[in-house]
Amino acid sequence: MLKRYLKLIRESRVYDVAEVTPLVVAERLTRRLGNPVWMKREDMQPVHSFKNRGAYNKISGLPEEERKAGVIAASAGNHAQGVALAARKLGIKALIVMPQTTPSIKIEAVRDYGASIKLVGDAYDDACAWATAHAEEKGMAFIHPYDDPLTIAGQGTVGLEILDQHEDDIHAIFIPVGGGGLLAGVAAAVKSLRPSVKVIGVEPDEAPCMYEALRRGRRIKLKQVGIFADGVAVRQAGKENYRIARAHVDDIITVTTDEICAAMKDIFDDCRSVVEPAGALAVAGIKKYVEAEGIQGQSLVAINSGSNINFDRLRHVAERAEIGEQREALLAVTIDEEPGSFRRFCRVIGRRGITEFNYRYADARRAHVFAGIQLRDGEEERLELVDTLRKDGYPVEDLTESELAKLHIRHMVGGRVPGLKDELLYRFQFPERPGALLGFLSSMGKRWNISLFHYRNHGADYGRVLVGIQVPRQSRKAFRASLDKLGYVYREETDNPAYNLFLGND
Repeated sequence: MLKRYLKLIRESRVYDVAEVTPLVVAERLTRRLGNPVWMKREDMQPVHSFKNRGAYNKISGLPEEERKAGVIAASAGNHAQGVALAARKLGIKALIVMPQTTPSIKIEAVRDYGASIKLVGDAYDDACAWATAHAEEKGMAFIHPYDDPLTIAGQGTVGLEILDQHEDDIHAIFIPVGGGGLLAGVAAAVKSLRPSVKVIGVEPDEAPCMYEALRRGRRIKLKQVGIFADGVAVRQAGKENYRIARAHVDDIITVTTDEICAAMKDIFDDCRSVVEPAGALAVAGIKKYVEAEGIQGQSLVAINSGSNINFDRLRHVAERAEIGEQREALLAVTIDEEPGSFRRFCRVIGRRGITEFNYRYADARRAHVFAGIQLRDGEEERLELVDTLRKDGYPVEDLTESELAKLHIRHMVGGRVPGLKDELLYRFQFPERPGALLGFLSSMGKRWNISLFHYRNHGADYGRVLVGIQVPRQSRKAFRASLDKLGYVYREETDNPAYNLFLGND
């Protein structure tokens, strides 16, 4: 298998549209981690991701009769741009099918390359189903984003370039993973030529399709995926990609949203480049790997896979980066409602910087404070601070890992309503399309009253929504059935301590 793939990779026709991107040392990360860290800058490709390699290699290999009918692809991002650029270069008609929720910046980027666009459904699966059916009906060539030998071979040229650019020993190469095209291609190239180099994939913990496939020994389809790192938000690894990964990938690491945001900041600090969340996965994986393995002086390579990010999303990244780097703690602290209590609390905090301080009167005896506190020594300092506060008699909830607190509560402190009955609290992901809110309200009908509503979006194709709903106990089974029928991603948060401290009722 490796010999066949190495031949395909070496014969790949990618450089009609792709650049040999630089491999640069990340000096700040190198000093911090005690290991030479190198970044393969695929964010510098003409389409700002590696995807033009595989797309062009696949399309350029089509027989002439297949080219005449044109090509079709389903994508909401980087693959779409790669296919559109390849088709323009080869003079082939291209139709890109995208979900209706696709941000306008990505639609315009594809249109700029001359491709036609069809908007279908709310998610990739809807667009893909329509595209494959249309391809069969019209005789068009469907260009799969990852599960195709020629696409895999095109992505594998990244691996050849890394080995050419770094002739000294490499301990490991870290690769972002969605469906597994880049992972499979790089693994095939690297294990053919330098089998001692470790190949390690990195996935978001919200979309671990390859991690779960390798752990279970078979491909599985995730019920749902988080789409913060939308470039790798894939529910099932490719069949061919899994086959290669099972034989030749050393490990898969999963990372959190906060760790991805921190890695995006690390890349900016070293390269002055703003990558997309998927593009920062490899750096996040390196940091986690070094901490777990305790290695020193080993050359580590991260593939910065892309930089197609909406500007609005940077607000969310900036909020979460400090937490991901463990430089900020979010604490809910109950203090006495009396003169001098704030001063006493601040003395316990000491000379640490305060990033946020939200206060709400609770009753005549106590007050709840939501505080963001700067840290110098990461998790160890955070745990020591919580312990110190508790020893001084302060009731404390550590909310640093609470999604509810980070996404909503910190922006809503002070919304308590005495006497409110039967309130349940839910977090939702609303698709960003006309009618999404109306669909939700229609599902509620007149049976249940909405008592709280908080919406946030950061340029993604979904909005984060916190909803309080008054649901009497006897109708809760029917209420949850209506949520399941609606089809939006949701999670109940009624028992979350952040809610009970700052928004709920005693």
